Amino acid sequence: MVNSLAGNRYAQSLIDLAKEQSQLDAVYNDMLLIGTTIKESKDLSVLLNSPVVKTDKKYSVLTAVFGSKITELSTKFLQLISTRRREALLESIAFSFVNLYKKEKNIVVAEVTSAVKLDEAQKQNIINLLKTDATIEMVEKIDPSIIGGFIVRVDDKQIDASVIREISNLRQALN
Repeated sequence: MVNSLAGNRYAQSLIDLAKEQSQLDAVYNDMLLIGTTIKESKDLSVLLNSPVVKTDKKYSVLTAVFGSKITELSTKFLQLISTRRREALLESIAFSFVNLYKKEKNIVVAEVTSAVKLDEAQKQNIINLLKTDATIEMVEKIDPSIIGGFIVRVDDKQIDASVIREISNLRQALN
């Protein structure tokens, strides 16, 4: 998925319209559904990116897939995207919308990588470590190669408290 300037602009316009119509949360759920569906369906992604398939066919597929599952505002937005022949940007627009929504709602995504699944107390300790007034959405990943400890990534910041990092630091200190 490429984050395009045009995709960001469409997403910003949609978020402004959704706020104006008091449908921000509903449209967020729609964009999450649309983005993940396109990301997970190679066939749908290929169809939307194909220059051979006509715009009306792409729109009919989109309405068949998402029709009754999304709000009227999102349906009209899909129609606008289709008439402007921007279907290939739809995944990018959807995920840009999700990111803008999270900024709007002051939600920070923390990606936590650990060697084993964390329990609730450990998750809470990591949240407390981050010291932020934002709502934290934790995405947990398991990677046994870090041996123990954890790595937390928030935006462009990283806290590496893994055992493999400590071993690497010791190895550098001894050389």
